[in-house]
Amino acid sequence: MPVHTSEISRGNHGRGVGLGLALGSAVAFGGSGVAAKPLIEAGLDPLHVVWLRVAGAALVMLPLAVRHRNLVRERPALLAGFGLLAVAGVQACYFASISRIPVGVALLVEYLAPALVLGWVRFVQRRPVTRAAALGVVLAVGGLACVVEVWAGLSFDVLGLLLALGAACCQVGYFVLSDQGGDAGEEAPAPLGVIAYGLLVGALVLTLVARPWGMDWSVLGGGADLDGTTVAASLLLGWIVLIATVVAYVTGVLAVRRLSPQVAGVVACLEAVIATVLAWVLLGEHLSAPQIIGGAVVLCGAFIAQTSAPAKGSPAPVAQGVGGGADGADATDGSGGVERERLSERLPERGTAG
Repeated sequence: MPVHTSEISRGNHGRGVGLGLALGSAVAFGGSGVAAKPLIEAGLDPLHVVWLRVAGAALVMLPLAVRHRNLVRERPALLAGFGLLAVAGVQACYFASISRIPVGVALLVEYLAPALVLGWVRFVQRRPVTRAAALGVVLAVGGLACVVEVWAGLSFDVLGLLLALGAACCQVGYFVLSDQGGDAGEEAPAPLGVIAYGLLVGALVLTLVARPWGMDWSVLGGGADLDGTTVAASLLLGWIVLIATVVAYVTGVLAVRRLSPQVAGVVACLEAVIATVLAWVLLGEHLSAPQIIGGAVVLCGAFIAQTSAPAKGSPAPVAQGVGGGADGADATDGSGGVERERLSERLPERGTAG
């Protein structure tokens, strides 16, 4: 029927835009380490770099916070949760973990988040999850283990492991909270306002943790070494703030709104692959054969996961693929499509806790 064809076309377009935003977010987030490492090697403490990143992004987004100030009254819990989990929690837990365990191990544990997101969708939201989505997560995590070469450093303490797991849980919060109100239409909380206030809350929390008043500010006025090339520290900081934070969070939240937390979460695994490739190109950190193979496996996992669930607003449930139901019938089949629409009208969709 023409109506169903039009709906499927719009759904495919929305999915394409969502995947483009998710990939853009992964590239933006993945470039943060390449710019941050020269600053750390120039003398800045890692936590100070994180504080500069979040505080700078909060200043950039401040006009949007003023514009959407009604969110403080309407959705205070969402803003506080996004700031504490999606901004401050992920950053603080990750950097604290790498001070105790190898970076590769910490990164692998953090990117268990897509698997945790699937668990949230299945057991908390009580929505079905496809086998393809689960397979995508397994492939992505397995490939990521090769990318970070987890076997290169398996000596770690319990506290470091718990901190990395804390970063993973906070990242789950990022995906779940980004999806808040995504199906509410015009009543949905403005994503740019949520990000702006999240960054403000995160900056305040990280100020207490990083204590920037003890930072060596003179480093920002000099240069930093980028694989033998001297680059202005202020230029690197500008990249971290504008691209790796503002653009990364904006495209990431918009991607979750158009896709779903579980699909966007698996695509986000590409961040580690992109970060490794950028470090190879810009920092001279060469890739080994297992890393290249692992990157390909992560790509396969992301592809399988993103084809397993419909775009936001599509009539098919999470348990089905884009093109069919449990019996393999095409989604544009007349009777099946009408029945699903009637069923969706009788059974309101479960959302995340608001």
